[in-house]
Amino acid sequence: MKTVPGPTGHVVVVGAGLAGLACALHLLGAGRTVTVVERDSGPGGRAGRTETGGYLLDTGPTVLTMPHLADEAFAAVGDSLAAHVELLPLHPAYRAVFADSSRLDVHTDGEAMEAEISRFAGPAEAAGYRRLRTWLEQLYRVQMRRFIDTNFDSPFQLLHPDLARLAALGGFGRLDRRIGSFLADERLRRVFSFQSLYAGVAPARALAAYAVIAYMDTVAGVWFPRGGMHALPAAMAVAARRAGAQFHWSSEVTRLEHTAGRVRAVHVAPDVRIACDAVVLTPDLPTVHRLLGRAPRRPVRLRHSPSAVVLHAGTDRTWPELAHHTISFGSAWERTFEELTSTGSLMSDPSLLITRPTTTDPGLAPPGRHLHYVLAPCPNTDTGPSAAAWRTLGPRYRDSLAAELERRGLHGFADSIEHEVLVTPAHWAAQGHGAGSPFSVSHTFAQTGPFRPRNLVRHLDNVVLAGCGTTPGVGVPTVLISGKLAAARITGGRPAARRPAPGRTPAP
Repeated sequence: MKTVPGPTGHVVVVGAGLAGLACALHLLGAGRTVTVVERDSGPGGRAGRTETGGYLLDTGPTVLTMPHLADEAFAAVGDSLAAHVELLPLHPAYRAVFADSSRLDVHTDGEAMEAEISRFAGPAEAAGYRRLRTWLEQLYRVQMRRFIDTNFDSPFQLLHPDLARLAALGGFGRLDRRIGSFLADERLRRVFSFQSLYAGVAPARALAAYAVIAYMDTVAGVWFPRGGMHALPAAMAVAARRAGAQFHWSSEVTRLEHTAGRVRAVHVAPDVRIACDAVVLTPDLPTVHRLLGRAPRRPVRLRHSPSAVVLHAGTDRTWPELAHHTISFGSAWERTFEELTSTGSLMSDPSLLITRPTTTDPGLAPPGRHLHYVLAPCPNTDTGPSAAAWRTLGPRYRDSLAAELERRGLHGFADSIEHEVLVTPAHWAAQGHGAGSPFSVSHTFAQTGPFRPRNLVRHLDNVVLAGCGTTPGVGVPTVLISGKLAAARITGGRPAARRPAPGRTPAP
């Protein structure tokens, strides 16, 4: 594994999101002096927090899987996740509601899920689920250590017996076909393949290997931190500060001072110079490339994942049919992905993720009130409406989403809203996210593993990248891993021993 040459005693980490905080903790555990520079007034990055009318809103991810990866970062400094954050397991992990009004509770416990599928679609499908679950577990074991939790220096690193094992498992086939080999019910296929949208690829085009995301969502377990998802980065920042990290809040990095192929200092507005031995950059790629002064050459332009519109609604009522996470599927499926990734049009028959965090933690809203997050995938600004267009389109689309929810049984939704925040691709673009997408570059084959933008910078020896735009990719678990991998580039080793997830055995 290639590492940063020369002195690395003092590292500046730019960005206090999950990747930057994980990196900082691993670096601190390896004896480095760490300074974290963050443009916002506090930690979180994408996993931020805003308050309106007494409602506490998570502005980023709402699903927490693989929490042992966060615990690894705490363990690097002799701390633990449990000492800071109470994790509440979600049962069910999701509730899936289909256009025919049928419902399925998605359990991560195998026996509970088998019984639910038998009720929903019959014993033959339950038997197919048992085979699917075994396959997902095998897929995870093959991929995690070799292809996800690793620093790539060359595509030739793929030439390993695990590659043959992945091929034997059908990992290089198409996701929808592979899921279909286990399940005949089209509704069930959706439950175990929609996760490819997180990777920015339609199930019909995604590699079956991406079913590892379904493993995280439907097998490994889903949790919610008491206090909201923002409780995780807030706790990581506390642990890092206790371990000696210095934080500069509300500090925008203006430039990197470099000579002879190394960054010597990070300049922060208005006129602060922070000398350093190495730098870790965690912002989205457009910001990183601006700070570096150039983007790396690639034979094909980077493609970004679809974006999302999110309506955060504080309401005076709720609907008992909603779980903590409810996926409301429309009738359309293949057409939906075509609209999101190719034609650039808004979903004509949307599938929506509705999150009601007050199901699990009522303290996130005033007494007797409720929080609902409605996430509607939409095209990014490269393929769909521009950021400027969203400034006028956004309010109209918000109204159409509210009307759609009412049609799907959430009667009185629009009238129930007391406080709201609407987030569109225009907001993501204003925050510096490429193509107005919070999900960064998609996980096409040419942008995955050793072909994804590397976390080393070719023309600057002591700059390392972390975050969803680099290795290994998008999502809370992988972003936490990216911070660890970035730290390993500086320290020269695996920063912390892997701890198993609660009740589970770590991958070999």
